[in-house]
Amino acid sequence: MSVIVQKFGGTSVADMDRIRSVADRVESAVKDGHKVTVVVSAMAGVTNQLVEWVREAANGNIDAGHDCEYDCEYDSVVSTGEQVTSGLLACVLQGRGIKARSWLGWQLPVHTEGLHSRARITAIETEKLVSGLDACEVQVVAGFQGIDDDGRIATLGRGGSDITAVALAAALGADRCDIFTDVDGVYTTDPRIVPKARKLDKITYEEMLEMASLGAKVLHTRSVELAMKHNVCLQVLSSFSDAPGTLVVDEEDMLEQELVSGITYSRDEAKVTLVQVPDRPGVAASIFGPLADAEVNVDMIVQNVSEDGNATDLTFTVAQGDIDAAIAVLESKKDDLGYGALVPDPNVVKISVIGVGMRSHAGVAQKMFQIMAEKGINIQVISTSEIKISILVAEEYTELAVRSLHTAYNLDQD
Repeated sequence: MSVIVQKFGGTSVADMDRIRSVADRVESAVKDGHKVTVVVSAMAGVTNQLVEWVREAANGNIDAGHDCEYDCEYDSVVSTGEQVTSGLLACVLQGRGIKARSWLGWQLPVHTEGLHSRARITAIETEKLVSGLDACEVQVVAGFQGIDDDGRIATLGRGGSDITAVALAAALGADRCDIFTDVDGVYTTDPRIVPKARKLDKITYEEMLEMASLGAKVLHTRSVELAMKHNVCLQVLSSFSDAPGTLVVDEEDMLEQELVSGITYSRDEAKVTLVQVPDRPGVAASIFGPLADAEVNVDMIVQNVSEDGNATDLTFTVAQGDIDAAIAVLESKKDDLGYGALVPDPNVVKISVIGVGMRSHAGVAQKMFQIMAEKGINIQVISTSEIKISILVAEEYTELAVRSLHTAYNLDQD
């Protein structure tokens, strides 16, 4: 009997009808002879409501993930959403004559470390789960949560149920981890922008990691990193159809790598330019050090040195939500940094071309730049890795850029 882990997100368990539909899928897997562990999220919208109640109770003094005094209580409250869905699903399964039992993170336990509301899993004790699976009992686990060294509930942050599912699959040595969502797989780009986008049968961990970090919302980066580290075979499927999904696998499991697998975009970008920064050793550290201290993550960076070599313009990007914090930090350091002006621009988008085939083929970047030139789109910043090229352009060109690149790299569906 193979061991599989099935994860169902908030939209998949949004109400009792959908929980019964989830039970249908679990029942089908059991009848097919699988040993099944299920990980569930809270019902859609429930976690947001719980967060709002905590904020109200704490008079707004909640800064989740930044080690504030309310963090332990925050986690105690927001973790209850998964407790409800895990218990309800177990009840539905039992009502159908299927042996099932629900588990909370602290009951296994799932051990964590790090800050509350964005904790990291360090270990999972699987003895209880294995015992139940051996007895042909479905194990229903509340996602998104664990227990810290002080015995307090700790939540894993955004994408936490995906992380729980992959970590359980790794700990159990599962044959596969199925992530059920509201989409039926990983597409070459956003079908809402490009109707000719096609679903990929397979994609490598590295490509999925790049896609997840560059705007694709199908899987969270931490779950993909975990799957890649432990070689967990992932499958992305729809909770609402029986269409085949997309397998996320090791590069060695791909018969042939496509030159480009996908085009992503992220509107969660803001550009900051410091004009006439003195060009001296240590200036970059003096800029990015205070930003790091303020927990502002910097992404793309470009530096232009003036003709006389005495000053430089330095441009970088941050998340939209961090732009105000970045401006405040830099303005407070203006006298020390000695720059001439600070120019923020929130109206930008990052467009990325991704594919493991880039390792062995030249000309991918040249084609990207050529297409942008033909469409009259100015490239503001460029960054690259071994398997991706990202550019920053004005937000108004998002759809034009994505559609043009999708066609240029022969990704349109026939």
